[in-house]
Amino acid sequence: MTLDLKITGATLYDGSGAAPITADIGIAEGKIAEVGRVTSPSRRSIDADGAMVTPGFVDIHTHYDGQVCWDETLAPSSVHGVTTAIMGNCGVGFAPLKPGEQDRLIELMEGVEEIPGVALSEGVRWNWESFGDYLDAVAAIPHSIDIGAQVTHDPLRLYVMGDRGALGEPATDQDIAQMRALAFDALRAGALGVTTGRSDVHKTTKGTDTPARDSGLAELLGLAGALKDAGRGVLQVVSDFKLDKGEEAFGPEFDLVDAMADAAGRPVSLSLNQRDMAPKQWQWILERVEAANARGVDMKVQVAARGIGVFFGLETTLNPLMSFESYRRIMDKPLAERVAILRQPEMKAKLLSEPREHLSGTDRAVPPLADMVLDRLDFFSLRMFRLGDPPDYEPPMERSLYYEARERGVGVMEAIYDIMLEEDGQQLVYFPIYNYSRFDFSDLHSMMTHPNALFGLSDGGAHVGTVCDASFPTFLLTHWGRDRSRGPHLALEWLIRKQTHDNARHMGLMDRGLIKPGLRADLNVIDHQALALERPHMVRDLPMGGKRLYQGARGYLATLVAGEPILLNDQLTDARPGRLIR
Repeated sequence: MTLDLKITGATLYDGSGAAPITADIGIAEGKIAEVGRVTSPSRRSIDADGAMVTPGFVDIHTHYDGQVCWDETLAPSSVHGVTTAIMGNCGVGFAPLKPGEQDRLIELMEGVEEIPGVALSEGVRWNWESFGDYLDAVAAIPHSIDIGAQVTHDPLRLYVMGDRGALGEPATDQDIAQMRALAFDALRAGALGVTTGRSDVHKTTKGTDTPARDSGLAELLGLAGALKDAGRGVLQVVSDFKLDKGEEAFGPEFDLVDAMADAAGRPVSLSLNQRDMAPKQWQWILERVEAANARGVDMKVQVAARGIGVFFGLETTLNPLMSFESYRRIMDKPLAERVAILRQPEMKAKLLSEPREHLSGTDRAVPPLADMVLDRLDFFSLRMFRLGDPPDYEPPMERSLYYEARERGVGVMEAIYDIMLEEDGQQLVYFPIYNYSRFDFSDLHSMMTHPNALFGLSDGGAHVGTVCDASFPTFLLTHWGRDRSRGPHLALEWLIRKQTHDNARHMGLMDRGLIKPGLRADLNVIDHQALALERPHMVRDLPMGGKRLYQGARGYLATLVAGEPILLNDQLTDARPGRLIR
């Protein structure tokens, strides 16, 4: 047999968690044909001597629901070794859709996931109604990587209930039956799961709660029941577990999750973060997850690779200067012009003497947390840091803006003002809000290594003006697998298994996640010693010139999807072998 492609001399991490071996890999017709000593001739070859070869990474938590309609490459995920991306998380998505009602879903997605509404309006064709129609529209567009979609609660509720659904009114028995039927149809059409969001911080652009946030038990059971009816798919839930109402509210809220899990009879995953307002909540969640598994429920938690937070900069969506009138008067000017104005001593003195105004409100999507941070800036500045180049995501408290301001003898706001002018206004301030209560990743290490943990929460395609966490796969291999100095490393073979085999199996994808004959040839060839994260920077490549943060990587010698190189030497190719997974 003549192979299509052969990878030779690889240090092979096969995705099983086993120690690496040296082996060749033969590829034919998009699948792995041989592993070991491969002597068959091939049309092409890749010399992987000195490089590690892994299965392609499976990202189970993205929000490419809009970007998938205009971007064939799905970068930056595709430049970080991701060969399969799952969208439709947190209960927000774009189908089903009644004709002419797309503005509701745009306001929802822009508010919750910070994807510019103008980009969604202009970049998405909106030529569907049912979820199956949406899948057909996605499938008609060639892509670099595979994409899977889940059906989401908020669009289902709006489609069935209209204004009543948007206002959060209780669903009737008839409403619930229709939502269940639509979710069942979506699963039969190819949805990989059903997702719902119950977060208090998720708002539409009008500042209103997401439609399904406070859905009652009967509605949640109806939604979960669609999974049982179909006999396929996963359930994904994001919830704050009524964080603002104290510990006593946690139990009843988790009881809803347990009831949904029982009604679905399918694998379940929950978002898990450490929050300062309840620093032990992550432990309560894990205790309940352990109890669910003990009674036979397949329940997992999705854990991030690093702190979850935001970047402040002169081009990001939010920065502290926006609370001052003098800055708001110039904030729409080009960056170079803004920097020149802000460098004038009289402008600095004037702005810093002004009273601060609130950024959040009942008619705005900015969460109240933003104003709470600015009201207590001295305290929160202990957790604000220059990101640096290369970016440092686990800096010690002593390198915080608070300590810098104190050493300089200036106020924290003045220190932030000066830092954001560095590098001609390109400097970024890193503010990890979640997973950094101890000013290191010790608790995150405990979450990541829990037996019921999955690696997720990259939010690829979302929060485009505040974060860029689609780079998680590269960060896992560099920081956790090689560079970490403030705590233990994690074994490379384990890190690779978690984001290949384990994520694929959770989603029910049995044809990928391992380097094994007969499975898809989704592979990464990586120079691990050279592997590095680039610094995030702003690009303007969204429809209508919209901007987003973009973070690249160095060290990916090749990424293959179904045996075709979509990336060579860190550069995307013109190959588009990606398909919609049904």
